[in-house]
Parts: sequence; C-alpha cells; structure tokens
Amino acid sequence: VETPSFEELVSTYCRCRRISTTLSNFNFFLALSYFKMAAIAQGVYARYLIGNASAENSHEFAKVVKPLAERGLELSKRSSFSSTQHSISGELFHQSRKGQEILLKVKQFMKQHIYPAEKEIVKYYTEHRNTEDRWKKPPLLERLKELAKAEGLWNLFLPDVSGLSQLDYALIAEETGRCIFAPEVFNCHAPDTGNMEVLHMYGTEEQKKEWLEPLLEGKISSCFCMTEPDVASSDATNMQCTIERDGNSYVINGKKWWSSGAGNPNCKVAIVMGKTKNSSASRYKQHSMIIVPMNTPGLKLIRPLSVFGYMDEIHGGHFEIHFNDVRVPVSNIILGEGRGFEIAQGRLGPGRIHHCMRSLGAAEAALEILCQRAAQRQTFGKKLYQHEVVAHWIAECRLSIEQARLLTLQTARKIDMLGNRRARKEVAMTKVVVPRAVLKVIDCAVQVCGGAGVSQDFPLAFMFAYIRTLRLADGPDEVHLSTIARWELLDQSKKLTAKI
Repeated sequence: VETPSFEELVSTYCRCRRISTTLSNFNFFLALSYFKMAAIAQGVYARYLIGNASAENSHEFAKVVKPLAERGLELSKRSSFSSTQHSISGELFHQSRKGQEILLKVKQFMKQHIYPAEKEIVKYYTEHRNTEDRWKKPPLLERLKELAKAEGLWNLFLPDVSGLSQLDYALIAEETGRCIFAPEVFNCHAPDTGNMEVLHMYGTEEQKKEWLEPLLEGKISSCFCMTEPDVASSDATNMQCTIERDGNSYVINGKKWWSSGAGNPNCKVAIVMGKTKNSSASRYKQHSMIIVPMNTPGLKLIRPLSVFGYMDEIHGGHFEIHFNDVRVPVSNIILGEGRGFEIAQGRLGPGRIHHCMRSLGAAEAALEILCQRAAQRQTFGKKLYQHEVVAHWIAECRLSIEQARLLTLQTARKIDMLGNRRARKEVAMTKVVVPRAVLKVIDCAVQVCGGAGVSQDFPLAFMFAYIRTLRLADGPDEVHLSTIARWELLDQSKKLTAKI
C-alpha cells in the first residue's frame, strides 16, 4: 500500500474533522506530539530500570527520548505557518498524488481518443438531425466509454467512489469541459452525476441497488424534473406538481420542463420534485423528491425544447414532461416527505462546481480558437493579434479565466474541508462569476472569428448557447446574488455597530 504524503494526511484529517486546513497553530500541536512521545519513551525506559517493562527491547527507548524532546523544542520555537499546503509545497491549491495521476491520465485519454473522435461524433448528429436516431448515442461514443471504464477513468465525480477530493475533481472537470461530449465518456455528465449523488447520499439500500448501481455502471441514464412551465421556478416554492399519498402508493400530477437527457432512449428513471400535503410545515418542508421509472403509466414526453435553436441532441435534449396520475410505490420516496429542499441543497453544491469547472474548460478552448484565428488572419496590413484591441481582448480573457478558476478552486477546497452547507456563499459566488467570465471569452472569440464564429464551422455558437443557460440553470444569477448579499451581511453584522 502506498504511504500517503504528509500533505495528504493533513488534508484527509481536516476533511474528516470538517475543519479548515488553515492551521495557524499547527507547530504547537506538532511539538506537543513530540513531547508526548518523548514522555512515553521515558516512561517505558523507567519501567525497564525498575524491572516492570514487558517489552524485551524496552531498554532501547532511552535512545529516542532526547532526540524527540529536542525536535519538539525546535518546533515550539518556530513561527507558525498558515497552511500545510503553503508551507510544504508552495502551492495555493494542493492536489493529492492520486488526483495528479488521474488528471494526467485524463489529459492523455483526451488527446489520444476524444479529440480525434470529435469530427465523427459531430457528423453523426448532423446526419441524424431530422430522424428519431438523433436521440441515440453514436457507436463511437459507446466505445469510448468502455475504453475509459477499462482505464479506471470512471465515476471520477463521486469522492466515495473515486477517492478524489472536490479540488482534485475540479481540475479534472475543467479538462473534460474542453469537449462537449467528454464528461459523458467518463460517466461524469449531468444530470446523471447529480442524481447519482442524491441516491448515494440519501437513497435506501433498495433504491441504490435498483437505480444507483446501474447508473454508476453506465447501463442506464436518468433525468431530473424540478422546473415547471406555469410558474416562476426561480422561487422553487411556487412548484405546483403534487405528490400525494394514496395507500401504499404516491400519485404524481403536474407539468415539468427542461428535464435534460429525457430524450435518450437509455433514460430509464426520473427523480421528480413536487409538493406533498403538509400545510402546517414551513414553506421549505412541503416538498419531496421521488423516484419515477420512465415507463410508468401516465408519464408522457410532450416535446423537446430548443436552446437558442439548438436541440442539444448530444445530451439527450431538454424535454417537457407531463405526469397524469402517475402512481409509484411508497418506497420510491427519497429520504422522506418534506425533505426535498434539504436534498436539493445537498445535490446542487458540488454539481455547480462541476458545471463551473467544465465551463472553464470551454473558455480555454474558446481562447485557443481566438488566438489561433488572430495569428492566421490579417487586416489592414497586419495580423489580427497585432491590433491593440485584439491583444487586449486576449489579455482580458486570460485574466477572466484565471480569476474565475481561483474562485472555483477555493470553493472546491472549502467544500472538501467544511462541507456543502458551510460553502454556500462561495458556491453562489462561483455560480455567478464563472458563466459571466466564460461568456465574455466566447464572445471575444466570436468577434475575432467574424462571421465564421457564429456558423457551424466553429463550436463557438453552440458553446455560447450552452454556457448562457448556466446563468439560469440551478438558479438564476439574481437568486445567487441575493444569497451572497445575505451571507455577507451576516458576516459583516458581527463587526458592525449599526443593527442589521
């Protein structure tokens, strides 16, 4: 078994304790440990001198007392450091050894298998755009998934399965975000990742066996039904879809839309959020989540919804779904009645980070296209990059990407150390900052590419459409801004003299 590094041990300890890795008094505790060991060794040797020691080599403990005490004294005199990561590795965000190895393997897999497959997979969806086969997965994509699984690059998003931290996975997600279908190759694509997290964290053993296991194996896919067409879904308490108990069943009635992936023939299950009758409970304890097999009578796919004209076939589309007296067993409820918002918060924290890191991968791809075009094309007697305005765009794009990445990694680290709940403010900040930054980069790339930038010859138009939806998906910017302001005021209220 490979011995973990010192940094990994400290990181794991802090994650399990749910404390920050900013250990300002770390040297004190380290020195105390040395003094404790010196005292224990002295005690063993003392028992040897009076003939009470049980160990045959107890006399040898005399040799370690002084070195241990001296080391402890040396550490006690050192100035404290603020973080194990800063002190030892000099890195702001420290990847585990396993995270570094997996990231390298993902980069190699992308270069060797995924990038060469892009043209063929795009060709498949172009040729089948007006047929029923458009919702199916091309055979090449399925072969890539088997290759990734064989190489151990599978389910990397789930820490308990992959052994990776959120920080580790954040950097991997950015790499996969450079190609629109890459996350699916590694079984790390939405909405399956969020649904798997829900079942992993909150599902019963029976629910895990029936639905989580085949999802983790990639045998089936899923969709998530929360947003509704007839209400303002930015306030999720407006939800009208009902989940009512009737004997040994729950009966579901209502309309949902923007259920991503529902068009995929392999989509076998939906997790549906709706309102359960409990008028006496608070408005955030009146909703529940329930598992609904897609072949349940009364569940009907109404229509696929376009995103700026794109049907997004590669992700299984985004569908409007109606539920008319859909009946499922009581055992399909997740965690219990009235726990829907609790589950949603647990589901969305890491998922938003994953979305954001994948988006930064798209930004890197867009910046690469921008620079390549700026070096190829010439106007008014000089290359595009030689025009100061274009040079400034390139610089601004790099600034935006780096700033957004730093915030996202900081959020991932806080989730690792303190959990989703205590990272809510940072998650909201990341969710606002990253899509804005990425859209800016893509827009600059479009401008440099000119008419070609909005055509099918470049991926920029589709990238823009996809990233623009992230300012709405998982909550609009305005809701997150209100959340940020609330948490900031709570933090500031501890210092302010004026009452808030």
